[in-house]
This record gives sequence, structure tokens and C-alpha cells, in this order.
Amino acid sequence: MTDERLGRRRRVGRAISASIAVAGLVLAGVVVGLAVGSAALSTPVAVASPTVSPSATPEASATPSATPTRTARPTPEPTPEPTPVLVPAPLTGRLVTEAQAAQHPIAVMIDDHRDARPQSGFNAASVVWQAPAEGGIPRYMLIFGETVPTAVGPVRSARQYYIEWAAEWRAMYVHSGGSPGALQTLRSLGQGQLVWNADEFRWGGRYLWRSTERWPPHNVYTDGEHLRALASTVGATDGPLPAAWSFGPPADGDQRPVGTEIRVVYPYETVTFRYDALSNTWPRFIDGSPEPQRDTADGAIVAPTNVIVLRLPFGLLDDGSGKDRLEVASIGGGDAWIASNGRLIHGTWRKDSVTSPTLVFGPDGLPAVLTAGQTYVQVIALNYEYAVTAGQLPTIEFDRRALSAR
Repeated sequence: MTDERLGRRRRVGRAISASIAVAGLVLAGVVVGLAVGSAALSTPVAVASPTVSPSATPEASATPSATPTRTARPTPEPTPEPTPVLVPAPLTGRLVTEAQAAQHPIAVMIDDHRDARPQSGFNAASVVWQAPAEGGIPRYMLIFGETVPTAVGPVRSARQYYIEWAAEWRAMYVHSGGSPGALQTLRSLGQGQLVWNADEFRWGGRYLWRSTERWPPHNVYTDGEHLRALASTVGATDGPLPAAWSFGPPADGDQRPVGTEIRVVYPYETVTFRYDALSNTWPRFIDGSPEPQRDTADGAIVAPTNVIVLRLPFGLLDDGSGKDRLEVASIGGGDAWIASNGRLIHGTWRKDSVTSPTLVFGPDGLPAVLTAGQTYVQVIALNYEYAVTAGQLPTIEFDRRALSAR
């Protein structure tokens, strides 16, 4: 055998011997590992419990703690509004707020020509006066107290005797021009001495205006908002006023008569009041119309709570105008009819001075008691016709057989 072949065989032998040694070592390790594993399985091993620090946050428990119940917050109750104090309105006796009762009276002259009808503002007025004027055409004066109108008109000119009735309340007196005597009175005593002068000739375009829906002079209009603003402008400030008339509650339904009627005849028109027991008011009819008068401002029937008829001496006023204007003795006393709760009282009236109220009395001489609400004062000349018809209390008929069967 050659030396080269002998050397290669020795190298192979050494490699095999090394592989066998490594394999033995691996096998020995496996045997040792199995032995150790068997010992570990058969010998218990003590496991140290973890130490919990007092400041450590504990983990969530398997059983959840109860969720705290929320307490419902009570809903705060609103602060109650104070109950307004109600007082009788001086012109109507109605219960109103103190602020309403203190509103300064506003008197507005209103046209009654047929071309001026239907008029606006009647139902908002506290007191309505109607009296003759020149040409036999009567004229109105609406006095607004606790209620302000949505519309008023047509506004007409001033007359002296209307100023004297408005002076009973030192009212703001609204008009469009006037007779020479009336205008002179307003110039000298119209800054609060008798009334507060509010002439459309001065204040028109701002507080009063001309409607394009009617022909002049029957087209001057205003409303409550502008009237109140004008009162503040001229100095007719609000404040408490004493009542001139006595007011009481309405009569019970079974004490209200049926069929009561009042009719006053002016040369230009006839006015009729027919008492309605259900509403305890006096619906107003003009010139025999089957339909009652309506207020254009609110569309409602004109139906006051009280009606007073005053009979006064009228005569021609010689003011050099040639227009046959009238004058009347508004200061003094005379004959009156007072209608309230469907009943008619024949009494008297009295006015002691220009600024004194026109008072009405029953046949016993005591002040007449009106029903709280609106009052119409119908002034007629002594020679004007009028008629009053007393109503009858309703009668209740019982079925005697039904009563006896009970």
C-alpha cells in the first residue's frame, strides 16, 4: 500500500472517530435532560407569592363593584310672576292694572256725516259723547282711558261745549281745526289748564294723517300708539285720577229685563239702543237699520254697557261765521235718563263748573250707580224727540203636572 493511500485512510478514520464522540456527547446530554425533567416533575417546587405595595393600584376584581346611583337634580321651579294689582279704572269702573288706570284720558272729536261712516275707535273708548252740531248733524267725542284704539277716525273739528266736557278729565283734546271760539279757548287754556290742545293742523303728518280712501274733510285718522306718543309730547302725563261716577257689578241674569229700548231723534238721524239681556249691553242702531252699528277698527258691534240721555238747552251761536253753529248751557243741571242692567231710571244731571264732572242722580237725589263698562252719553236739545220703553223681567213657567209627579 502506498504512503498516499495510507494517509487518506488515517484521515477518514480520525473524522469518523470525532463524529462518534460528538454523537455520544449529544446522547449523554439528552439522557441527563430527561433525568432532570423527571426529577422536576416528581419534586414540588415552592413559588414565591408577589409582594403587593400598599400604594399599588389593585387590579380589577373578577366581580365588578356596584355602580353608584346618580341622584337626579331637581328641576328648578320658575320664579312665579307677581300677581298684578287690579284697581277700578276711573272712567269705566273695570278692574285693570294700576298702569292702565293711570293712563291720561284722550278725547278725540269724531265726524258723524254719512260720508264719514263707518267710523273707527268706538269700542275702545271708555266714554262716548254725542251731541248736536251745526246743520243738525251730531258729532262724537270719544274719550279713551285704560284701552287704546287700533284706529280712530275720521277726526273732526272742535266745539266749545265739547272742550268743557273734555275738561272734566283735563284730557288731551284731539281735533282738526274748530270754531273760532273753541280755537281761542284752546290757545289760551289748552296747555293743561282745561285740556291739552292736540290740533291736527299742528301735529298732522306725524301723529295724525290723511287717508287716501276717503274724501276730505272726512279722512283724518290716527291710532292709539300715535295718540299716546302725542300725549307725552304735549305734556299730558299719566297719573292717578279720581272716579267721577259710581260703578257696581252687573245684575244677575234673572234680574235683567227683556225689551228695554231707548230712542233719541236728532234732525240728521235717529239713534236706537235695544237692550240685550244675554250680554247685558245696549246694541246701537242708526236710522232704523236692522243691523247694529259696527266699529271698523275691530269689526265688532257697538254695544255700550250704560246709556245716559241728557237734555240740555241749545241755541244758535252768533260768532259771525254765518254757519249756524250752536252753543249749549253745559254748566248747570237738568233732566236725565240713566239706563243700566236693562233698567231705566228717570233722574237728573248736574255740572257745577267747566272742570267739574257731569254727574247723574236717581229720583231719590242719590248718585246713580252704573254697571262697570263703557258708557254712551247722548246729549239732546230740549225740543228733540225721544222715547224710552221699559222692559219686563222674564217669567219662568213651570209644568205643574211634572212638579206634582215628583
